[in-house]
Amino acid sequence: MLKKLFFSSLIFFSFVAYGDPEDKIVYVVKPNAETPQVVTKGDAADDPAIWINNKSTTNSLVFGTDKKSGVYTYDLNAKKIGYTELGNINNIDLRSVNLDDFGSYTFIFASNRTTSTLDLWIYEDEAMDALAKSKNFNIEKDPSFKGRTNIVVYGVCAGYDQEFGVIAFITEDEGSRVQMWSYNEDGLSLLKTFNNANAAQSEGCVYDDENRTLLISEEQDRGILRAYKINSNLDFSNPVIIDSRSGNIDDDPEGVTIYKTSNNDGYILLSSQGDNSFNVYNRTEPYNYLGSFKIGHSGKIDNVNDTDGIDVVSTRLNSKYPKGLLVVQDGTNDGNKIVKRQNFKYVSFEEVIKALEL
Repeated sequence: MLKKLFFSSLIFFSFVAYGDPEDKIVYVVKPNAETPQVVTKGDAADDPAIWINNKSTTNSLVFGTDKKSGVYTYDLNAKKIGYTELGNINNIDLRSVNLDDFGSYTFIFASNRTTSTLDLWIYEDEAMDALAKSKNFNIEKDPSFKGRTNIVVYGVCAGYDQEFGVIAFITEDEGSRVQMWSYNEDGLSLLKTFNNANAAQSEGCVYDDENRTLLISEEQDRGILRAYKINSNLDFSNPVIIDSRSGNIDDDPEGVTIYKTSNNDGYILLSSQGDNSFNVYNRTEPYNYLGSFKIGHSGKIDNVNDTDGIDVVSTRLNSKYPKGLLVVQDGTNDGNKIVKRQNFKYVSFEEVIKALEL
C-alpha cells in the first residue's frame, strides 16, 4: 500500500479540510502496551477490532488479523489469548447488538481473501464473556455464515443501521467497487454494489451507526477520505470529501475509526501513512480537521510507523484506559531487533485528548 483543494458542482464533491501535510503540527503520544509479533514475516499484521465486554469491561478483547494466516485474540494487557489459522483474513470489524427477546450478540465480520468471501461469526455475549475470562479465546475455524462476493475482497467494516439492521461493507482490491451486505436469520444478503468515485483502491472504512454515515479511504492515485450518507434508497452518488493529499493526508489514507463523545458527536481518526501520523477530525459535517499525533516510543515499546488498520473505543475499560483505548497496527515493529515481524500497539486515548486538547 503506497502511500489545491477545489470545489466542482459538476462532480458533486465537497472538500472540507484545508492545509498541507508538510505544514501540519503533529503531537506525540506514548503507547501503553504492545502485542507479541505475528507469526508471519513481512507485511502481515493488518487490522484490529476491539470488543467491549459490557458485563466486565476489564475483560474486553482485541482481535487482530494476520492477513497471511488468520486471526489473533488479545486481552487488555496485549497478551495473546488465542489464534486461529483461517487463511488470508485481511480486515476485521464487529458490532454488539441487543436483539430484544434473544439477548445480546456480537457479530464479527472479516474479509477473507483466500475464499473471496465476507465471513461472519455470531457469538452470544455471555459466551464471549466466559471465553474472555478464561483467557482462552480462539475464534471458530468455521464462520457462522459466508457471503460470496465475486470480487477480490479487501477492507471490511460493520454497522448496525436503524433501517437495515446488522450490516457490513466490503471493498475491492485494485478496484472501485464497494458492496453493502445485511444479516438476517437466513444468513447474509447483498443489498447494494456501488462505485467509490472511480477509486483505484479502497480499504479502510468505518460505519457511523448513529449518524448513518460510511467513511472510506481511497489509496493509491488520489489519497482521499470520503463520507457517504446512508438513506432508504441506498444512493451513494453524492459523497463529501473530508480530506485528501492536498490537505492533511500524506500519501495513503489507511485505517479509519470513530471515537464517540455522545450519541452523535465525537472524532474521526485516520491513519496518514506517509508521515506515520494519525489525523483527527470532527465526527460530523463539516468534518473540521482538529490536529494530528504520532505514537512515539515508551520504555521498551518502540514507536509506530506505516500503520494500516486502527480501532478505538471511548468506554472506560480499566484504570489504564479511563477514556478508552486506541489500537493500531505497527508496520515496522522496530523494537524487535531479531525478526522484526509486525504487531499491534495499545494507546490510552486520554493521552490523545490531552495532547490535542480535545
